[in-house]
Amino acid sequence: MIFKKMIVTIAVLGTVAHGIVCAKSTTNNELKPAVRFEIQELMATPVIDADHSDCKDNKYGFEGGMVVKVDGVYHLFTAEMVGEPFWVKMRLAHWSSLDGIKWERKSTIKETSGKSRAETGLPYESLWAPMPIYNEADKRWELFYTAYDKGGATGGRSWRATSTIQGRAGITGPYKDFGIILQPDADSQKWEGWQGTPSFFPYQVNDRWFAFYCSHGGKPGWQVGLAEAPTLTGPWKRRVEGNPLPIEPVFNENPIVTRIGDLYVAVYDSDIVNAPAAKYYKETTSVGYTTSTDGIHWSKGGRIVVQPPGPANWSVDIRTPLGLIDEGNDTFTLFYTAENKKRFWPVSMIKLKMVKEPQ
Repeated sequence: MIFKKMIVTIAVLGTVAHGIVCAKSTTNNELKPAVRFEIQELMATPVIDADHSDCKDNKYGFEGGMVVKVDGVYHLFTAEMVGEPFWVKMRLAHWSSLDGIKWERKSTIKETSGKSRAETGLPYESLWAPMPIYNEADKRWELFYTAYDKGGATGGRSWRATSTIQGRAGITGPYKDFGIILQPDADSQKWEGWQGTPSFFPYQVNDRWFAFYCSHGGKPGWQVGLAEAPTLTGPWKRRVEGNPLPIEPVFNENPIVTRIGDLYVAVYDSDIVNAPAAKYYKETTSVGYTTSTDGIHWSKGGRIVVQPPGPANWSVDIRTPLGLIDEGNDTFTLFYTAENKKRFWPVSMIKLKMVKEPQ
């Protein structure tokens, strides 16, 4: 594969604010953008596609998850949509790469058979969104993931598993389940619905932990809220004030947070800003992002164009960003999943330069 060198200023659709803590507001929509991103290197083709030798038994590709970089090695944790029924027969997988371009599949963390709960006796039917977070307190990797109790999108519950190997090298696992940490219950909020708690991403703010979680149950669409805990391992409680966060009017899924100096930046699966809530619109060029200075009050969503018009625009639907990886000197690698015309969802990547806007 060959990188195409580009310097393109990314259009920000909507206002992305640096963020000033306001007592009564959960967004800072009136401030000008704190940062913008410039494309430095753009892949003309995906880095993991259907023709990869480790994808022989993967029918539909990849969706969601996260890439982290540990001791110079990229580690991809993702959901593989391996067979029928679609979005039900699933695997959570671990891949690794030395350069972010050539990847090798390392292991299956968990998988489902595609059969119903009544047939398997398991408390779920499909698995999604594996997010590895290093627990400095316990010196172990925690893996947060989503399990749906019916089909591929109903009754989501957030689970936690822990690497049995201590230290950062333990990212390879194996992982042991420690149970559900957030689910539909008496504390569920009005904006939550049949999708349950389908993604969960924790991040630290001073001595507290916060987490984005999302749900869908009708208007205004797919939204996100914040949960809070004293430690990474919990107990996790939904925040009452500010949920759902008014980052997007229609669609916001799977936010992943990166701390960049004093600024928090979350990238997420977005959709058309002015689309009616009753209809799903595919976003074919961009992913969403939002910024915060305190990790609690987030700006209105903006866009990072990952496939600008041209020969590198191979996707019919940009799906889920897999996190910003800080490469130093304000440069970042962004991996993401997208759907191609053959109904396979490859993994691709882009190199970005972050530029701070004058305030």
